[in-house]
Amino acid sequence: MFDLFARLKKDALWDFKGGIHPPEMKDQTRHIPVRRLPLPDRLCIPLQQHAGPGGELLVKEGDYVLKGQPLTTGKGRTLPVHASTSGTVTNIGLYPSTHPSALPERSILLSPDGLDKWGDRSSLVNYRDCSPEQLIAHIHQAGVAGLGGAVFPTANKIGGGLNKTRTLIINGAECEPYITADDRLMQEYADELIQGCEILRHILQPEVILIAVEDNKPEAISALKNALQRHQNSDTVVRTVPTKYPSGGARQLTKILTGKEVPHHGRSSDIGVLMQNVGTVYAIKRAVINGEPLLERIITLSGDAMSQCGNVWALLGTPISFLLQQGGYTLQTPPRVIMGGPLMGFTLPDLSVPVTKMSNCLIAPTQEEMALPEPEQACIRCSQCADACPAGLLPQQLYWFSRGKEHEKARTYNLFDCIECGACAYVCPSHIPLVQYYRQEKAEIRDLDEQAELAKQAKIRFEARQARLEREKQARLLRHKQAETKPSKRDSELIQSALARVKKRQEAAQVPTSLVITSIRQDDLSDNTRNSTQHSVLHNKSIIAAKSLKKASYSTAETSTPAKSEKVDTQTDDRQAALAAAIARAKAKKAQLASATATESTAEPQTSIPEKPQNDRQAAVAAAIARARAKKAALSEASSSLEPTQENTAPQEPEIDERKAAVAEAIARVKARKAQQAAALTTASEK
Repeated sequence: MFDLFARLKKDALWDFKGGIHPPEMKDQTRHIPVRRLPLPDRLCIPLQQHAGPGGELLVKEGDYVLKGQPLTTGKGRTLPVHASTSGTVTNIGLYPSTHPSALPERSILLSPDGLDKWGDRSSLVNYRDCSPEQLIAHIHQAGVAGLGGAVFPTANKIGGGLNKTRTLIINGAECEPYITADDRLMQEYADELIQGCEILRHILQPEVILIAVEDNKPEAISALKNALQRHQNSDTVVRTVPTKYPSGGARQLTKILTGKEVPHHGRSSDIGVLMQNVGTVYAIKRAVINGEPLLERIITLSGDAMSQCGNVWALLGTPISFLLQQGGYTLQTPPRVIMGGPLMGFTLPDLSVPVTKMSNCLIAPTQEEMALPEPEQACIRCSQCADACPAGLLPQQLYWFSRGKEHEKARTYNLFDCIECGACAYVCPSHIPLVQYYRQEKAEIRDLDEQAELAKQAKIRFEARQARLEREKQARLLRHKQAETKPSKRDSELIQSALARVKKRQEAAQVPTSLVITSIRQDDLSDNTRNSTQHSVLHNKSIIAAKSLKKASYSTAETSTPAKSEKVDTQTDDRQAALAAAIARAKAKKAQLASATATESTAEPQTSIPEKPQNDRQAAVAAAIARARAKKAALSEASSSLEPTQENTAPQEPEIDERKAAVAEAIARVKARKAQQAAALTTASEK
């Protein structure tokens, strides 16, 4: 009894809100076996055939490539692209894309050599000995993407559900009219599909695997059940679901099989469910067991304008015009070929575009079979679109927001939950192409989001730059402040050396104190004897002698600086010459003072000052004589300090001719000047 209840619960099905029942139009192709086509004259392989960025090129023009050889790199969300056959890369450039706009995209133009020669193939036959991470990496390098229409990288999707998948759903519903590619795949390659399910079981470790097939495909259901019996796999169950469009949607099929709804802005892995298309599972088996990357897929060729309808294996990069030619296409006026189904597909603006991983059907209808869209009319607010929406949205409001460019309101009304199934446009009595408006609005919102993200990154970079400049400014101010308050070690050394040099120069430039005192005393003596002509002459000569003595001392100090004192012998000669000149000048001054004193003594024979002078004149004369005698004694002491050795040997002459003293002084000055010039020449030659 409990087993019966468990089986009933296991086989239970739920329904989703909305949906439609359009004509199926599958009988044209579902009974025709899949056939292979000859190699086309050229292949145009786009570098980006999945949801994500394209990889970097690994080949260049003129390279010879083998079948299965990688043409681009694959990292992260970037899937590699492989050569569909062996041949030569003739060009790498921009070619029309398989898109409603046919905008150019970068592609590789490959010229087949007809040999279809395989390159190195890496297979993992004993995949059970490999870890899940190894298998996921192998699937990624094989370039496998979701072949149900989303073309999301399969390895990333499997990695996102690793260790949290309880239910694995294999989607074989194929609910859209005309398309029978998955139906024929399940009929003819059922055993390979079961092997692919076992590989996914080894990676994800789910509790149960459900293969969902609509009840309008009895042959596929029978083939899958027979394959399960042959493999004796009891954990994989084939579930038959009612035919209803769009029951093949991921959210809708999850609700049908499990009764759970995928959270808003969430993924099916959040509720322990992972879904893969039957074409993707078959590609996983080919990649792991056979070591073949994703190079081809089954495409349905249908429509009354084709004489040879059916399903064909088409290499990726095959031109659409070549497939139409193989299907016996009769050109219509105007030419009209639909890529995909009649509800989710689009009309191709250029028939030279290539087959990609997302291509699953080509419909070439006649005017009687599928009329051109009628002109768009005003919305009558009938709400039929809301009743048919399987996502529970308000298509009418989204239509107005899309037309009015109210992007935030469209986002608030969950525009991105729209699966673009086309059910709303199918039931619209006003023939409004609602899906086209939604697609355009999504593209504009994505573009605005991308621009906002770029602006955000630019703002972050600007703020980081401003912060860096401010930090550098503060550090610079801190360095300046530290330099003002406390100099660095090097600066301190420079300052101390500069101060030492200045001090040495000042000491060298100082005039001997005794000579300065002598000149001052001579000035005082001349002031007191201003009445006499001899005293005035003596005063002038003493001033001249003092100035000459100062100049000689300055020049001697300049020539004897520390920077120019490398030769000790030259400096000693200069100092001796200067000293001899100073002694000569001192002797001349001493003789002059002695003569002046003798003159004064002859004019005043009286040698003592009376204790009581008769009048003021006599008192002044007596005071002057006393001061002159005192100064004479001081000068004698100064002269004895300048030449202590000569003072005892040379007797004082009471009187010396004034002219002889002047001559001796001139000779001394000449000798000093010559000594200075010799020192200057010596310094110049050293430099």
